[in-house]
Amino acid sequence: MPGRWYASGIAAVVVAVTVGSCGTPAERRERVTADVTRFERALDAEQYRDLCAALAPSTRQELEQSAKSRCERAIGEEELPVAGAVRQVDVYGLQARVVLEHDTVFLARFPEGWKVTAAGCRPRPQQPYQCEIKGG
Repeated sequence: MPGRWYASGIAAVVVAVTVGSCGTPAERRERVTADVTRFERALDAEQYRDLCAALAPSTRQELEQSAKSRCERAIGEEELPVAGAVRQVDVYGLQARVVLEHDTVFLARFPEGWKVTAAGCRPRPQQPYQCEIKGG
């Protein structure tokens, strides 16, 4: 029986550390908002290296494959909208959606922080968002 208690104790610690390391819902929303704001500022300043660093690995790979060029060049050729102010932030576990005045950005949580999985997204009635940049 000690093995069962030990395994349960380890599982409880892992869950507590995982949940605790993410912060409160308000802290997660603040972090996501800060990361999207940084992404939008890099876009405005045409800092393509910073934009590429902010992308999730699969999103960066999809962008490079579809453009047949390195991320820095490919992202500079995208027609991403000037996003405007943040209107709403939704965080669901390891996924987030930030609705801005003229854009919607989706993010996912990675060990190194929140990364953009899709940007330049427009809602469509009864269909998934249409995004300029997205992962595969």
